Amino acid sequence: MSDAEKPTEKRTEDMGEQGGRELQIMFALDGTRYESIKVLEQRGNGEVLLLAQRHLQGGPAGHVAIRTLRSPSQFMNRQRLVDEVRLAFLLHHPAIAQVHHLKIHKGEPHIVLEHVDGPSLDTVLNLVAMLERPVSPSFALHVASEIADALHHAHTLRDEQGMPLGVIHRDVSPRNICMDTHGAVKLTHCGAAYSLIVGREETPHLLLKGDVAYASPEYLRRQHLAPSSDVFSLGLVLVELLTGRHLFNVEDSGEARSLFLRPGEQMPKPEESPSLPFELMRSLIERYGPEDVEKALKGLPESVKAIIHKALRPTPAERYATAAEMRDALLGALGQMPQPYGRKEAREEVSKLVADASAHRDRLELPQEGIFPEGLDAHELFVRPEGNRS
Repeated sequence: MSDAEKPTEKRTEDMGEQGGRELQIMFALDGTRYESIKVLEQRGNGEVLLLAQRHLQGGPAGHVAIRTLRSPSQFMNRQRLVDEVRLAFLLHHPAIAQVHHLKIHKGEPHIVLEHVDGPSLDTVLNLVAMLERPVSPSFALHVASEIADALHHAHTLRDEQGMPLGVIHRDVSPRNICMDTHGAVKLTHCGAAYSLIVGREETPHLLLKGDVAYASPEYLRRQHLAPSSDVFSLGLVLVELLTGRHLFNVEDSGEARSLFLRPGEQMPKPEESPSLPFELMRSLIERYGPEDVEKALKGLPESVKAIIHKALRPTPAERYATAAEMRDALLGALGQMPQPYGRKEAREEVSKLVADASAHRDRLELPQEGIFPEGLDAHELFVRPEGNRS
C-alpha cells in the first residue's frame, strides 16, 4: 500500500493523441511507465476499465488493466475503490486476477491489475446465443470448479492475526469470470467483495453490489451473507453455461409480480445496471422451486443436475456449506466425462466458438472489443506454440 501514498509520478500527459491513438492517462510508478490504450469496459457505478501498456525500465513492454473512476467522482466511491485494493492485495490464487499496484493520479485512484487477455463468460454466452448451442458439459464443469476453488480461497482468507475476514464476493457473474489465451480461468472484481477488514468503508444499506440477476435470495432480501451465497450465484452461472439460458429468463417470466416489501421498506438500489430488473429478479426468486431447475436442466447427466439442485436450494443451509464442497462435486462429475478436460481443451473450445461466430461478426455485438481482431483469423485467437501450452 505504500506505493499509493508516495508521489512517484515522473511523467503525466493529459488526454490527447499519440500515434493515432487517444491517450487517457499516463503516469509512472517506481520507474515503470503506464500508457492507456483504450477503454475495455464502463460500468454503471462510474468505474472504467482500461487496457494499458506497461513500459518496464530497461525491460520489455506488456499489457495490464487499470481500473479507475470517471472524474469527478464522489468521495465515497473513491474511498471504496481504495478499500477494495486493501482486500485484493490479500488474495493470491491462480484463478483470481492479481492486483499489482494502487496509484493516486490526479486525485483519482487507479488500480493496476492483471490483464486477462481472453473473453469473459459474458462474451462466451453471447457467442453461444448467436450460434444457438451451449458449451460442452465438460467446459461448464471445468470453469465452475476453477471458480469454486478461487471462492474457497477467498472465503477462508484470514488476516495477519489469524482472524477470518469473512469475504463474500457478491458478484459471481459471467462478466466477472474470464479466460486468458492459455485457457486459464480467472475470477475478477474480487476487491468489491464484502469483508470484515477493519476500517473499510461500508457499502450503504440500500445499495446492492453487482448484478442482481445472479444474486442469492438472501442477498436480495438483505439478509446475512455466507459462502453459500456465492455458491448460489455460481450455480446460476453453471445453469446458463450448460443450457445457454439464464434460469430466470425474462422472456418466459411474463410481467413482474409485485414486490414482497414490508410496510415502510425501501427498495434497494443496484450499484450498477443489472441484466434483470430488481423487481423482476426478486419476484422470480420468491417463487421458483426444484421443478423449475429440473425443467431447465432437462437432458443433462443426473450427476450434473444433482450438483445444481443442491447449489440452488432457496434455503442457504441446504446448499453446499463451502465452495470447496461444490468444487469437489464438480470435479467428481468432470471425472465421469468421456474424455479428460483442462485448460488446453477449454482454450480450444472457446477458439472454436469464436471461429464459428466470426462469419457473423458484422451482426454480432459483443460486450468486449477485440474478439475478432482485424487481420487475424478467428481460429488463431487462442493458438499458442506447443511449448507454451498448459
